[in-house]
Amino acid sequence: MAKRSATRSRTSTDRTPLDGVNPRRPCPCGSGKRYKACHGTAGGAEDAIVPRPFHGLAAECDLVALREFVPSATAPLPLAAAPTPDGRDVTLATVLPMAAAAIVRADGSILIGLQVQTRSGDLSRDLGRAVRWAQQSAPGDVLPVVDTSTAGGDEVRLQDLMILDAPLDVTLHRDFGWWIPGDEPPTEEVVQSQQRANALVMPTEPVTGDGVHAAYWMDAGDKAHIRWVRPEPEERLLAALARLSARDELGLGEGSRYAGSFRAHGLLVPVWDLDKERHAREWVPGAEAFAPRLTDALASLEASPLTGTERRARDGLRGRQVTLR
Repeated sequence: MAKRSATRSRTSTDRTPLDGVNPRRPCPCGSGKRYKACHGTAGGAEDAIVPRPFHGLAAECDLVALREFVPSATAPLPLAAAPTPDGRDVTLATVLPMAAAAIVRADGSILIGLQVQTRSGDLSRDLGRAVRWAQQSAPGDVLPVVDTSTAGGDEVRLQDLMILDAPLDVTLHRDFGWWIPGDEPPTEEVVQSQQRANALVMPTEPVTGDGVHAAYWMDAGDKAHIRWVRPEPEERLLAALARLSARDELGLGEGSRYAGSFRAHGLLVPVWDLDKERHAREWVPGAEAFAPRLTDALASLEASPLTGTERRARDGLRGRQVTLR
């Protein structure tokens, strides 16, 4: 499918500060460090953990879903500038053969992997560097992993490359057949990697409707779930969910049960266990009915604090949380 190439060896110790950023103010990346100790200094940001790497992007919730639990999906990357000087397309993918960070296909099109090994605390920067590397690379090149030398160590993040208010147009695939274009003979390594990946795919479908976005139905074998990535700050969302729980309004309809939530890249992802016998489409009405209930609960927090019963419900919900990243 493509020849493997080592990460480019040139390095850069010079960083270009962001225009207008006060070096004493918190870094815009969200690490919590001052700018001068993070992205504003040579190498200062490499070890800084950015808890919410996709903050500021309209596509944040979908990026978290594609990075963490959607098995096989692709989405064109909405770049703010022309994709490349020669107009090559850039596509985000959940995972690529051998978990590569980026691949430039024989036709010049670019694939960027989201489910990859990371060697820094800023996933957005790793992805930005992978895009820059691919735009400068030749057809057939493969980037196994991003490190400090990738793309000359440029301090570029997805927020610098994407149209900030553009959503992702996500296409879900039943397997990884899209890895191997029909006119491109695959290597044995790619074929074996595809077979392993296909064996692990959990059937997944989007749950979309009025007020419903970044929600995905998944068949996990013994159970089915809906995982719904939410953009609200965790404590505010948790309070709203507790208010609904105290009213017994936390379900998505008969056959559903709120199971808990997990944190991923600064966002909370509520999870519901579902009746496995029902198709993903059958849960759309329940999700559409839940969305305005949650919106109303979020709005009500401004006027009325949680009651004792609601605080106890919040404590119970917090006990059913886990952190992925």
